[in-house]
Amino acid sequence: MPKIAIIVGSTRPGRNGEAVARWVFDIARQRTDAEYELVDITDYRLPLLDEAVPPSLGQYAQPHTRIWAEKIASFDGYVFVTPEYNHATSGALKNAIDFLYAEWNNKAAGFVGYGSAGGTRAVEHLRLVMAELQVADVRAQVALSLFTDFENFSRFTPAEHQTEAVNTLLDQVVSWSNALATVRAA
Repeated sequence: MPKIAIIVGSTRPGRNGEAVARWVFDIARQRTDAEYELVDITDYRLPLLDEAVPPSLGQYAQPHTRIWAEKIASFDGYVFVTPEYNHATSGALKNAIDFLYAEWNNKAAGFVGYGSAGGTRAVEHLRLVMAELQVADVRAQVALSLFTDFENFSRFTPAEHQTEAVNTLLDQVVSWSNALATVRAA
């Protein structure tokens, strides 16, 4: 059974991402096709990238990097919950991703975006990053609008149809995570 991380991609005070990620996690926990875990990047206290050697070499000097690497390596797939800031993902999520390389390889990823345009531009940004990390990103995505899925832009109140969108996303992430297990084993 694959292990899938639901990653909270914001560290901003008063962030909406934690509520969104918990909602995704609550939907995922009702399923029996994978083991799901909520991973909050704030728990890892990653500074701006402070490794002298490129992550593709896997020579991590900092204890926080080794802890982060161990956590990310333990998963077969990921669901990134990302805000959209200035047509891209958050700097904190991009920084957390950039700390590692091999730990991401040959795994699957899906995206739950939120923002004024449903976080779609942040997701498109992340798709480019995932390609470089040899991560297979799935087609389905969840686009949450600050205008319709949040009350007063802050209290998360997802529209009913969004639950189906999350399940479709999870179906694809689990399917691709299973398929890529043979690649990871080779």
